[in-house]
Amino acid sequence: MEDLVAKMISEKPVVIFSKSSCCMCHTIKTLFCDFGANPTVHELDEIPRGKEIEQGLVRRGCSPAVPAVFISGQLVGGANEVMSLHLNRSLIPMLKRAGALWV
Repeated sequence: MEDLVAKMISEKPVVIFSKSSCCMCHTIKTLFCDFGANPTVHELDEIPRGKEIEQGLVRRGCSPAVPAVFISGQLVGGANEVMSLHLNRSLIPMLKRAGALWV
């Protein structure tokens, strides 16, 4: 399972693990899409082995497990961490360095 989670995290510059029923997940996904970052989103309640992947995220330090945002394969964190980065103007430069934004 750790190999699967690692593979999913490294797929694209921005990867978000989410649940379709989670309002904070929706907020974070919208934020990234509004920036034009086009994140890869894995809805853990809609994909096979979602529960196992969720447990793998918890083992990687995601607490709560969703939303979990990875940029350039590194855990950024959940909603609080992402919003803090956005408010202190660190998120967009991070996305540019990852190749997720070209503006």
